[in-house]
Parts: sequence; structure tokens; C-alpha cells
Amino acid sequence: MTKSIVLTIALLIGLNDLSPLPPVQSGKKRPPNIVLVVADDLGYADLGSYGQKRIRTPNLDRLASEGIRFTSFYSGSPVCAPSRYVLMTGRHGGHAYIRDNKEVSPEGQWPIPDSTVTMPELLRERGYATGAFGKWGLGFVGSEGDPNRQGFDLFYGYNCQREAHNFYPTHLWRNERKVMLDGNNRGLTGRQYSHDLIETEVLRFISDNRDRPFFLFVPFTIPHLALQVPEDSLAEYRGRWEDPAYDGKNGYLPHPHPRAAYAAMVTRMDRSVGRIMDAIRAAGLDRETIILFTSDNGPTYDRLGGSDSEFFQSAGIFRGLKGSVYEGGIRVPLIARWPGHIAAGQTSDLPSAFYDLLPTLVEIGGGRMNQNTDGISLLPTLTGRGSQPRHEFLFWDFNGYGGQQAVRYGKWKGVRRDIQKGNRQLELYDLLLDPAEKRNVAAEYPQIVRTIEQIMADNHEPSALFPLPAVDRAGK
Repeated sequence: MTKSIVLTIALLIGLNDLSPLPPVQSGKKRPPNIVLVVADDLGYADLGSYGQKRIRTPNLDRLASEGIRFTSFYSGSPVCAPSRYVLMTGRHGGHAYIRDNKEVSPEGQWPIPDSTVTMPELLRERGYATGAFGKWGLGFVGSEGDPNRQGFDLFYGYNCQREAHNFYPTHLWRNERKVMLDGNNRGLTGRQYSHDLIETEVLRFISDNRDRPFFLFVPFTIPHLALQVPEDSLAEYRGRWEDPAYDGKNGYLPHPHPRAAYAAMVTRMDRSVGRIMDAIRAAGLDRETIILFTSDNGPTYDRLGGSDSEFFQSAGIFRGLKGSVYEGGIRVPLIARWPGHIAAGQTSDLPSAFYDLLPTLVEIGGGRMNQNTDGISLLPTLTGRGSQPRHEFLFWDFNGYGGQQAVRYGKWKGVRRDIQKGNRQLELYDLLLDPAEKRNVAAEYPQIVRTIEQIMADNHEPSALFPLPAVDRAGK
């Protein structure tokens, strides 16, 4: 059964929880363009507007100063594929089909089903042109999870997360066509830097679709390892600090200036965001376009592939890095700019997560959401109009790194680790007094522990694809 038939049947019987309004009628005001940029493994504190001292991010800092900056925003998961699934579907990890990275040979990840209703599909139903440029990771080429079968008119970039571990790949994909890149052999340098190629396609998409509403999804691969950046960017940071060469023995490629390379990669990505902003302004679309920027999870765990999250304090004050449901692994930046709609210079501490972006963007696009999505529209906070509903809790359910769950419940944070080993013990932290999650206070607040355990049980749906036997029995 095709996805369109599934959507139609669901609408008729009232079960579609993500149903769009009918397309905008002729003569009605054009809905705003939506640009969603997602960095890859960028830490909460890797931007100047979030406290970074060593890396220049002038364009993203300007985006924040001209819009709103969220300080309690969270990714969908601590690693790539499940986080992107949450983003695309508006469902948290306990209801997700993808709950960890799951590889497919020879190239790609486990595909999401055709029946999955995604953000680009809902926006395309509203008349949006839809394009994705960067890294996908939710289904190999030609599968049900292929981005062209999940709502994107045009995809360019890495279909496979593994391939995206190198910035000088032998090929990228344009829809289902493999594009070979002459002069690249997956070495430290090459002729065609993938990030720059992706940027060029992004700017072309803006130009090509300036006369119609568009949804532009830009899942950049920076600053994910390997450490690779063209010389013109590396030169800005080389020699600024003590920077011992990385020998390659802890994965990925060796690099003579690893700290400089990381900083240069982030600044080059920032330059791309500036060019996106300039292209939108040049097209006369500045006031008709909302731009959002975030990251798919926390920064890479320290010293992998030559990275140095400790040196840059990429996670800020927070405990944990990528792969962890402690704050450092899932708390990420969110910046939104929309002239004339979002007042400049705002900060919000509203606890919110990736699964809130789908209902938010669908509402911006003129659609409506029924009640079964796990997300809440953030539009009242963005625009300052109307009352903002709030989550009773935020929930993460992650199959990887030993199996983990987490709940944010007001000021409380509950964490379970090593679930694959049978552990069900809950750690409890008071984020108001202890944002770095240093002191486990579970023994002092047994009622809070029981409440969070019940939230975990109620919101964990067992998954045959990603089993967690120790908690599956308590799930719904």
C-alpha cells in the first residue's frame, strides 16, 4: 500500500495524527519559506552566542542577535540516525521506529517505512518545494527510506552516514543518481570538499525556488569527524594554540593541526550559514523566511579522531558527550530568526526538543496537527503571540551505548544507563541546583524517582528492531 493511500485512509477514519490542511487556495498569501540547518555533532557551547571563546561564529551569532536563542533545547537522541528520525517525525524515542544507528551494506542505514509521515511530506502537501542537502542516514538509495520517498523533491549529499565520515568522498548522491567526484580518494585532502559542494546546491535551490514557498533542510556534516578542512580556512587557526599533531591511532585520519582543523570547520560552516542568509536577502525573501539552526546531538567524545571537546569546552558546563543522555549528549543550540515575526535579541529557557519542530514548522506552513504527535508547537514562544503550552516531561529512549533512557521533569532529570545489562536503577539530578549532573539525589526523593519511572514505563513502546529486554516488559 502506498503512502498516499495510507494518508488518505487515515484521514477518512480520523487516525492520522499528522494531517495537513488542504493546499493553500489561489490568491491567498504565500506561506513563509522554512530553512532548517542541522549541524553534525556540534556541542551546546561551540557557538559564540552560547559561550564559545576560541571559535569564531559571527554569522550564527548574528542569527541569534536578530532572533531568539533557546537555552533548554534538546536533540532527539545522542546519536545521528535516531535523532534525525525524531526530527523528521515528531515522535520521541519511546515511540520511534529508529532508536540507534543501524548499518546496511554496502552503503546506507536501516530504512524508515514508507508509511512514516514526515515533515517534508506535510509541508509538500501545503505546496512547498522541498529540498535536503547534506547527510540523510534514514534509508539507503532506492529503499522505502530514500529521501525522495520521504517527501523531498531534491536530495543532494551523503545518503549514508558512514560515507559522511570523510569530506573528500569519491561520490555523493543527487536523488538516486551517484555523482562521482574527480580528484577525491578519501584522503586528508582532495580536489572537491563535500561541504562546499553541498553549500553550492543549497544556494542554487534558494534561487530556483524564489517564486514559491520552499522547505530547505540542510543537515550539514560539519563538524563530524574526520578532521578535514581546506587550507584557506585552516590558516585562520593554525598556530593559535599548542596543537599536537594527531597520529590517527584513535580512529579516522591523522591531522597535523587537529584543534585548528576543528575550529576552522565550525567557522567554515558558519560562513555557509551567512551565505544562506545573504542569498535569502538578495532574493527579497528575508521577511518571508524563517531560519532555524540546531545540532543533531552533543559533541564527539573526547580525543576520538583527534577531536578535543575538552579543550574547546564544547559541551559547556554539562556532563557527557555524544552517545550519552546526560545533558552534554543531548542539550543543543536552537536559534530561530524571522524578521517581523520573531523579536530580536530574545532568549528562552522553555524545555523543548527535536520533536517540537515538526508541529512548529507545520503550523508556520499553515497546517494543523492532531493530538498524537509527541511535540508541541513552539510558535507562541517564537512570535510572542498566544499562550505557550508546556511539556509535562521530555523523554529519551536510546538503544545504543549500553541502552539508556532519560526524562526531564521540571527541574528534575532522571537517567538510566546500562539497560542492555539489565540495569533499571534510576539516577536523579536537580538541574536547577546541579546542571552539571554531579550529584545523584535519587535516595533523597523516592517519590520523584517513582514518578519518573512511571513516565519511562508509560512512554516506552517495545521495539522488535531495537529491543531493551530489561524495560520492554514494563513498556506499553
